[in-house]
Amino acid sequence: MQMDTADIFKKVRQIEIQTGKLVEETFAGEYLSTFKGQGIEFSEVREYIPGDDIRSIDWNVTARTGVPYVKKFNETRELTLMIACDVSASQRFGSLNKFKQDTAAELAALFAFSALKNSDKVGLLLFSDKVELYVPPKKGKKHILRLIRELVAFEPTGTGTDISMALTMLNQVMKHQGILIFISDFLADTASYEKPFRLAAKKFDLIPVIIQDSLEKELPKLPICLDVRDPETGEEKFLSLGTKALSQMLHLRQDTWQTQLAQLFNPLKVEPIWVDTAQPTADPVIRFFKQRARKVRQ
Repeated sequence: MQMDTADIFKKVRQIEIQTGKLVEETFAGEYLSTFKGQGIEFSEVREYIPGDDIRSIDWNVTARTGVPYVKKFNETRELTLMIACDVSASQRFGSLNKFKQDTAAELAALFAFSALKNSDKVGLLLFSDKVELYVPPKKGKKHILRLIRELVAFEPTGTGTDISMALTMLNQVMKHQGILIFISDFLADTASYEKPFRLAAKKFDLIPVIIQDSLEKELPKLPICLDVRDPETGEEKFLSLGTKALSQMLHLRQDTWQTQLAQLFNPLKVEPIWVDTAQPTADPVIRFFKQRARKVRQ
């Protein structure tokens, strides 16, 4: 259902206020700590001066000399953050009070406003089974609000999902060393996008953000039957939710799918962010930032 202009403005403003507070209180510093290594290059080491950040101490040189030394870095370039967001029909699913596409918009806003706070460029790709919208990276709050508006109000024409196509395009248009936030439910065979995914993981800091609805992981324990339809293919099936076999089949499918993702991600050292629409959107992103920031400091 299309939203009118007033509803769009209200939703964008709501996301701006909620996200802005989170960024100010939590995300901006963690974002900088997580991605700072991509915008600076090592210059030299020098002796520690009181007031220096202890996280910059070069422990190898310090151990050899017996005198504290710190690493000195020079800024080489601004960061470019590209947000790719799945807008296929499966994103318009939600078993509670929120669709997956609503969670995707909130996630994109968290990353975009964190980038804004650190004066980085942000771009956007919306995709289904085709490229729906591409907005080149730019700076500025006006630009970020435009991206959020697109995420909230854009009406895609495609219904399917083609992750391979989206990654292939991004591999062509993005510069090296960019950050790629790829938001999707990833409900596709990993073999269908393995090749462009591997290339993207080598070229960029690739962060898959996987959105799930609780009903996709666990069926309600109710003795009811439903006529269900796949929003992307239109295929219909009649399911009895009370059957143990159906629940077991769902768990097996989930385990197989997660194993396939791990087999693709782990060798490439790609760390996904798992997001459940029933949980606070920011929590898994905060955990990810903190984990990555700790690794950068090591």
